[in-house]
Amino acid sequence: MRKRNILIIGAGGVAHVAAHKIAQNNDLFGDIYLVSRSIKSCQQILNSIEHKQNYKDTSNKIQIKQLDVFNVKELNNILKQCNISITINLASAFCNMTILDACIKNGSAYIDTAIHEDPSKVCEDPPWYANYEWKRKNSCLQNGITAILGAGFDPGVVNAYVSYAKNHYFDSIDTIDIMDVNAGIHNKYFATNFDPEINFREFIKVWVWLNKQWVCKPIHFEKKKYNFPVIGEQTVYLTGHDEIHSLATNINANSIRFWMGFSSHYLNCFNVLKNIGLLSEKTITTAEGLKVVPLKVVKACLPNPKTLAPYYTGKTCIGVLINGTSKTQRKELFIYNICNHESCYNEVESQAISYTAGVPAVSAAILINNGIWDVKKMVNIEELNPDPYIKLLKQMNLTTEIIEINKLVI
Repeated sequence: MRKRNILIIGAGGVAHVAAHKIAQNNDLFGDIYLVSRSIKSCQQILNSIEHKQNYKDTSNKIQIKQLDVFNVKELNNILKQCNISITINLASAFCNMTILDACIKNGSAYIDTAIHEDPSKVCEDPPWYANYEWKRKNSCLQNGITAILGAGFDPGVVNAYVSYAKNHYFDSIDTIDIMDVNAGIHNKYFATNFDPEINFREFIKVWVWLNKQWVCKPIHFEKKKYNFPVIGEQTVYLTGHDEIHSLATNINANSIRFWMGFSSHYLNCFNVLKNIGLLSEKTITTAEGLKVVPLKVVKACLPNPKTLAPYYTGKTCIGVLINGTSKTQRKELFIYNICNHESCYNEVESQAISYTAGVPAVSAAILINNGIWDVKKMVNIEELNPDPYIKLLKQMNLTTEIIEINKLVI
């Protein structure tokens, strides 16, 4: 198998995990590069890998470079000069289209973990992928570029769970409920699980797929309790999310919804920030004449999610509850993963939210590298064979569990 050169873009919490997991599997790849605006952040990741002794092959260490991905010339130069075959985009979602276009131009496979965002727009009309990434489908196909969209956990692994259930358990699917709960705690008064700016931007509107049509709901309005495996009963709230927008196109289901767990403290803080205008993405001018974006100010005041890793305890549970039919029976299936914050820190000095996003992206890169997922076109995860993905994720410490319930005969 040809060992292909790989590039990781970004140096946040998810990139931190991805770099560790690439290091643990560096015998599979050629040259490995990590780039970011902050060379200091890149170096901190390398120091962490050395500290945990996570290089499988100590002769193939990660090389770091400084790069502003919006500098298109620099980005193209790195892809070309370093002969990059696989690019994992773990930078801000504002960068997606810039990086994707550079990959198409330079012949690199492309992987991301979140949908593209326009800084001037929030929660655009669905389906979101059609507004940006899917417009490059023909270019990827014509140039033989593998582009795998949304290869984190949600979106990502949950999409694979849906296609796995469809292939192995159901003749038809009625409802898909994706549920994401972080039952962990940390020592900060208030913090978000991932980039605060992206976190808050996706909670402005709730777009859901109901009865095969898009419906807009109020944020944090509908809720339900669910008894999750291991972590017990949790309250989850209906919200919008990336994966609904591809699943609604690629999976024939009547309804697809996303539910996320929030504590009452989080909701209180969120509502105060929102109600006084601090979550606005629009530029304002202060009395002193300074032009600021309130949302960016809030982000600057909150802890970097990466810094929470040493303090987190508890577990996450992310899964998909699917209802449908199999032969003559109604069937309900919960397919899920439990991830432990402390175990993640012990392995790669990260918390579980970053871990569950970073490991799947690297798994996708490995499957492209070995040819299994090198499909030479743009796809979302549910369009690929989920079986090798789920098997590889288990080998990389993200285990899938399934609870199956057969109901009344039709």
